[in-house]
Amino acid sequence: MSRVDLRPAARPAPGASLPGPENIRRAVLSNGIVVLCRANFNSPSVVINGYVRLGSLQDPDEKLGLADFAVSALLRGTARRSFQQIYDALESSGASLSFSGGTHVSSFYGRALAEDLPLLLGLLVEALQQPVFPQEQVERLRAQILTGLAIRAQDTEEMASLTSDSLVYAGHPYQRPDEGYPETIQAITRDDLEAFHRRCCGPGGMMVSVVGAVDPSRAIEAINQALGDWSNPSQPEAIQLPPLKRLEVAARRHVPIPGKFQSDIVIGAAGPARHSPDFLAAALGNSVLGQFGMMGRLGEVVREQEGLAYQVQSSLGGGMGPGPWYISAGVAPQHVGAAVDLLLQEVRRFVREPVSMDELADSQANFLGRLPLSMESNGGVASSLLLLERYQLGLDYFQRYPGLINAVTVEQVQETARRYLDPERLAIVVAGPPPEAE
Repeated sequence: MSRVDLRPAARPAPGASLPGPENIRRAVLSNGIVVLCRANFNSPSVVINGYVRLGSLQDPDEKLGLADFAVSALLRGTARRSFQQIYDALESSGASLSFSGGTHVSSFYGRALAEDLPLLLGLLVEALQQPVFPQEQVERLRAQILTGLAIRAQDTEEMASLTSDSLVYAGHPYQRPDEGYPETIQAITRDDLEAFHRRCCGPGGMMVSVVGAVDPSRAIEAINQALGDWSNPSQPEAIQLPPLKRLEVAARRHVPIPGKFQSDIVIGAAGPARHSPDFLAAALGNSVLGQFGMMGRLGEVVREQEGLAYQVQSSLGGGMGPGPWYISAGVAPQHVGAAVDLLLQEVRRFVREPVSMDELADSQANFLGRLPLSMESNGGVASSLLLLERYQLGLDYFQRYPGLINAVTVEQVQETARRYLDPERLAIVVAGPPPEAE
């Protein structure tokens, strides 16, 4: 690939303003790839971040984990370079490039000095368009994946979360783990990886963000030269999620993992999608429940006051579909029953009683204070630009963000909690020593 002049046409004035329409360049290439760029000449580096429409939604049940396996193998060798040559090229420039699988899409992330952006783009193109899936590397990667799955099977927190997904998302694609199972990974062949890549990897749905010491117009030109002529007529359309059938009654499971000295509890349900009008109210409510300060109300009551948990928190997924809204706690096995009862008591209080004005105000201030901190690095800004595009929030979203956060009311928080966290329709999972050992 020919080198592209990346020097600024006109050096922008330094500033700490948030990303917005006045400093984000957005372009759509002829093959549909969306590119978002923002200059930052206070740093000599550049970050390239993005998504390709490869995800576990495309996996057949009998070969679950195929997308994650294939994406993990993209840098294991290309038609031009071996795995070692790829590693040496990155190492000699102090650069990095990685891929990560997901449910709807897979992501890539690269960082280098601005002058080495062509190197990152060249390797990205090779990995996306010309992987060769060397058999030796495939088997090494398979062994690593299987080792990870064996570790997962002994991890109480992971197994509680995995089992919660199987209950909350029963009959829905989200019930399946992206990484698959040992038997499905064993069933995947090198030919499967090659065929999956050939059919599914293409420019459709692809997003790229570039942030750093690069003029946006020249970054877009470089990406267009690298990826603008890429096509794949066989690439399938994005998979549409079916409606989620929510739990009608509470569902309980115990996952026995002998030999453990801690049990992990996961309680929850499906929350709103990231683009839902409910999301910000749910996020602020989640902060009050189990995030803010020393893990919110849950941390105060379950850990600090009662001493029933080593750690406790709540988390809100928020993605393209109804992400998980889960409460998790690590407890001594003999405290499982009391901890579950107290966690459910706090959920009932959260749903039935409005949060206080002070609790909401504290969380709002925390959200607004975290926003600029999340964009102190080129990587943080690159990730934020993809967020705008992926969920169609608008280039001015971060300018509107303070108003959106401050507009959320205690009534909206309570209504959102009632909608998604019905105490009588939650999944309740414990993973740890068998019940008789508690």
